[in-house]
Amino acid sequence: MAGPTFSHIGITVPDLEKAIEFYTKAFGMYHIMGPAEIKQDESAIGQMCDDVFGKGWGSFRIAHMSSTDGIGIEMFEFPKTEPEENKFEYWRPGLFHFCFQDENLEERVKIIESLGGRQRMEKVRYYYPGEKPYRMVYCEDPFGNIIEIYSHSYELTYSSGAYV
Repeated sequence: MAGPTFSHIGITVPDLEKAIEFYTKAFGMYHIMGPAEIKQDESAIGQMCDDVFGKGWGSFRIAHMSSTDGIGIEMFEFPKTEPEENKFEYWRPGLFHFCFQDENLEERVKIIESLGGRQRMEKVRYYYPGEKPYRMVYCEDPFGNIIEIYSHSYELTYSSGAYV
């Protein structure tokens, strides 16, 4: 049996409109749905959210984005979502980051910074300095969500053992 394909990732943001603008302009994502308000009720989506969030979640806003290769970002804005200072705790279980691929990652970083994000690393790094052009950098969106950018595909980057 073949393995599944990757569909989307869900992230929580404190400002849905700003997130839509950021991901559209920073990564060329398509805005495909929303913002829409989801309320706790007896609808199919209301019941689905009860299963995920438990009783008492009330309501939230949602929007959907898609990358040029069809991978989605589902963005949630809850009434109690507030920006966090220094929320990155690498040792905690859960999502650490997600990654885009762009051979012009240095230019992509400039776009991210112009839209309120930031480069998290001091500089762009090479996996095989002096041997191969595989580069990477960690950034943050305006809300502190960690985004990695690779210059080359995941398979190329790791197929030769990047850490040896």
